[in-house]
Amino acid sequence: MLHNLFQIVKDRKMNPVVGSYTNQLLEDGIQRIAQKTGEEAVELIIAAMNQGRQRVIEESADLLYHLLVLLVKLDIDLEDVEAELERRHRGSS
Repeated sequence: MLHNLFQIVKDRKMNPVVGSYTNQLLEDGIQRIAQKTGEEAVELIIAAMNQGRQRVIEESADLLYHLLVLLVKLDIDLEDVEAELERRHRGSS
């Protein structure tokens, strides 16, 4: 699903849709996207500490979505992040 969502966000960047939240974020720029990503990270931390499993799932989804928007805005492919994770894994084995 992450790859599908990443492709949807990339498509929104190339083919904007009027009224799309994704397009609004992309138009607002890096500062706004980074702010939203940070807010979602904080909300995930709070959920993990005292709001239960379902809230953690919901906030995780919000964080992942906003991270994908940030990556698209910065023209960073999801595969680049995956390659870095693989590189780190190989280095720790």
